[in-house]
Amino acid sequence: MRIAKSGLELIEICKEHHISLSEYAIAREIEDKGVTREDLFAHMQLTLDAMREGATLGREKEVYSLSGLIGGDAYRLEQYLKSGKSLMGEGVVKAMAMALSSAEVNGSMGKIVACPTAGSCGILPAVVLTAGEQLHKTDEELIQCLFAASAVGMIIGMNATFSGAEGGCQAECGSGAAMAAAAVVEMMGGTPKMSLDAAAIIFKNVLGLVCDPVAGLVEIPCAKRNISGAISALATVDLVMAGVDSKIPFDDALSAMYKVGTSLPAELRETALGGIAITPTGIKLKNQVFGSN
Repeated sequence: MRIAKSGLELIEICKEHHISLSEYAIAREIEDKGVTREDLFAHMQLTLDAMREGATLGREKEVYSLSGLIGGDAYRLEQYLKSGKSLMGEGVVKAMAMALSSAEVNGSMGKIVACPTAGSCGILPAVVLTAGEQLHKTDEELIQCLFAASAVGMIIGMNATFSGAEGGCQAECGSGAAMAAAAVVEMMGGTPKMSLDAAAIIFKNVLGLVCDPVAGLVEIPCAKRNISGAISALATVDLVMAGVDSKIPFDDALSAMYKVGTSLPAELRETALGGIAITPTGIKLKNQVFGSN
């Protein structure tokens, strides 16, 4: 099976071989690494277990980053969820809590899955696990979902970037949300084109999102951007499954994301020299962590 170098090629290959995004990713891994399907699933089970652990720990107890800038919010959200007073409902609030938990575990130097980056580590687990619970999916089905996410990730990696230092937060949280939305569309029975439409919509909605970490740490505003990415992914899944497509195809949206990202000034690409990072409060928090110069 040939390697897809674009979203369009990925759709064509899946159509030609009558396979899903996840089966494409599995076939490529088997061919490239010379491993068995069983080995792949066993390895991905470990990844899923680590995602679940990271998405759970901060909901069960207050977890704080080493800097002290973030922490305890996933636990607060979980308690709020249990109060039954949520405006948006259990699924959405649980996804928010899961996304925050992973971000807080990351800040505490705990174990997370960088998917696609540490700064965006909460999005894919929150979306996949929430959807899996809502739809009563097995671990094997969730693993299949992660392979679907990786198929989209491969195309992003070939044609753009995951790096906030290169493309802003649109490249980090944007890519994480795009991969998550595409994967859950497949989980719900959508076609490869529908999955890529979901990813395209995500990129269009975050175009220009800057990377401006306070004190240069992947904590503020990064943790809450994981929430935003997770909710955007879940909303986009419903949009696409309702029959709404993307007027701009995935490859065009991805190209635009990359061009916009590389056009951002250096101050807005993970240097902590612009945006939220240099507000009076941002500077105060930086001094709180590192001391004033």
